[in-house]
Amino acid sequence: MTARSLRRDLALGLGAGLTVLWIVAMLGAALIVREELDEVYDSLMEETADRLLPFMAGTETPALPRRAEALLTWALHDTDGVRYSDDADPAGFPADPPEGFSTVGNQRHFVRSSGGMVLDIASPLQERREALQGVMTALILPALALLPLCLLGIVWFTNRRLRPVAALSAEVAGRSPGDLRALTTPELPAELAPVRDEMNRLMGDLADALEAEKAFSANAAHELRTPIAATLAHVQLLRDASDGPLRERAEKAEAELKRVVRLAEKLLQLARAEHATSTAPPADVAPILRLVAADFGLTANVPDVPVLLRIDPDAFAILARNLIENAVTHGTNATIQLQTDGKLRIANDGATLPPEKLTHLTRRFERAGARAAGSGLGLAIVAAIVETAGLTLRLRSPREGSNQGFEAVVLASSADAGNQTGRNAVLLQAALPL
Repeated sequence: MTARSLRRDLALGLGAGLTVLWIVAMLGAALIVREELDEVYDSLMEETADRLLPFMAGTETPALPRRAEALLTWALHDTDGVRYSDDADPAGFPADPPEGFSTVGNQRHFVRSSGGMVLDIASPLQERREALQGVMTALILPALALLPLCLLGIVWFTNRRLRPVAALSAEVAGRSPGDLRALTTPELPAELAPVRDEMNRLMGDLADALEAEKAFSANAAHELRTPIAATLAHVQLLRDASDGPLRERAEKAEAELKRVVRLAEKLLQLARAEHATSTAPPADVAPILRLVAADFGLTANVPDVPVLLRIDPDAFAILARNLIENAVTHGTNATIQLQTDGKLRIANDGATLPPEKLTHLTRRFERAGARAAGSGLGLAIVAAIVETAGLTLRLRSPREGSNQGFEAVVLASSADAGNQTGRNAVLLQAALPL
C-alpha cells in the first residue's frame, strides 16, 4: 500500500476547503445582493406611485417623453377606464390588480389606490437580473483571478512549513545502520520535536545495548584466550605422553581446542571490526595485501603503484585475511588480484551454492558447509567492516566467468585516492565465507 503524502493532503485539503468556502461566500453574496436590489427597486416603485398618483388626479395627464429603456411602466384605472404609459405593454398588466406588491409573469407590480383611482406600477424582473449579474461579475472576476494565487500560496506555505519534516527524514535516511548518534535536525515544530527526542532516546538505548554486547564479546574472547592456551598446552603434553586410544582422544581434544582458539580470535576480530572508525584517512592497501597473502603461502597480483583507499589498515588486513581464508578453506586454486583502480578480487574454484543460501552467509555463525570447516564468523566480520567503510557487499556463486566457485562482491561508493584525480571504485570478489 502506497503511503499517503502529508504535503499533498494538506495542500489539497486546504485548497479544497478554501474553494468551497469561496463558493459558499459567493452564493451568500448573491443572495444578499439580490435581496438588497429587490428592496431598492421595490422602494423606487413605491415612491414613484406615491409621487404619480396625486399628479394624475388632474383632468389631463401630460404626455411624457419616450425613453430608450423603460425601467418603470404604469397603468391607471379610474372611472374613464384604463390608461397606460407610452412604454407599457397592456398585456403585462392584470385587469384587477391586488393592492401592494405582487409578481405577474416577468414583471414586478406595485398597486396604490386613492380617490377612486388605482395606479399599477410595473418593473421588469430582467432588469433586476441584469443588475445582479453585473454586481456578481464585479465580485467574482477579481476573486477568480486571486483564487489560483491563493492556492499557489497554500502549496508554497505548506511546503515551507513541512521542510523540517523533509530535513528530519533526510537525516534519518542518511544514517548507516550502525550510526546511532543523536539526531540534530534544527527548527523542528513543536509537534515533531518530541518525535526526534524519543528517537534519540531510543537510539541511545540501542547504542548502550550494542556497546554492552560488543564489550562482552571482546572481553569474553580476550579472557578465554589464556585458559584455552593453557588447556591446549596440557592436552599437547598429554598427547605426547600417551599412546593408543588415549593419544587419539588427546589429539581430538587438541583439534577442538584449536577450533576454540580460532573462534576466540574471530570474536576479537568481530569486536574490532564493529568498533572501527568510518573516518579513516587514505591508506595504501597494496603492501597489506602482500603480507596477508604471504601468511597463507600465496602470491597476490598487486600493482607497483600505491593503491589508496579510505579504510583503516587493520580493518583492511582483517577483511583480506578472512576473504583469503575463505578461498583457501572452501575451495582450490585461490587467486588474489588488486588493480590500480582499487578493485580487489579473491576467488577460488569449488562447488556452487544456491542463491537462497548466499543471502544468509553474512549472519553470525552461519556456515555453508560442515561445522568443522569454519567458525561461521568470517563473512560476518567482513560485513561489519564493509558497513563501517561505506561499502556494499554482494555474494555470487558460481564465480564470474566460470560454472563453479564463489565470489563476494563489495562495491565502494567512494574512495579517497590521496592526490590522485577523482574517486576509486572498490570491487572485492571473494570465495565462500567462513
